Amino acid sequence: MSEQQPNPYASDPGQVPGQGSGQPAQDDYRWGPGQASYGYPQPYPQPPAYQPTIGGAGLPAPAQPPAHGGQVFALGDISIAGDQIITPSGSMPLRGAMWNATDFSRTEEKMPTHAIVLAIIFFLFCLLGLLFLLMKEKRTTGFIQVTVSGGGRHHSTMIPATDAGTFHWVMNQLNYARSLSI
Repeated sequence: MSEQQPNPYASDPGQVPGQGSGQPAQDDYRWGPGQASYGYPQPYPQPPAYQPTIGGAGLPAPAQPPAHGGQVFALGDISIAGDQIITPSGSMPLRGAMWNATDFSRTEEKMPTHAIVLAIIFFLFCLLGLLFLLMKEKRTTGFIQVTVSGGGRHHSTMIPATDAGTFHWVMNQLNYARSLSI
């Protein structure tokens, strides 16, 4: 059996670490809160109460209503609950927050391939085939960037543009968030 050596740095030389001295032993990793831990494993921080979703779809609604009676509002991965703005980069106060949106989407209008084929086929049979050249197809691509800053923090999110009205929808949501920030 190996005998434990007394701690040369303890105030009482007869005390062995971890045995009533109030000091944890070297191999004892059960550090309490507020105590310095110089060795590994370090205690991990608690996970956030919210988990952001992938693709900017928004945050799930909290299980309880906010403490200050405010409504829950989400735009991408930015969420408003009570008097706080909750983002993956941390919380910031709602009061005095600055909101901005930038439209990085574009809508293209082009003639579909099947319209050209039908126009050629029906032009050979009758002149009405030229009406197929009037067919147009609109396609929107890109995203809308929404940024919020306040309380020394800044966060931006990207919302995919699905049609030409997406930017107007985002601006309506943003104006509502601005009205809450006053």
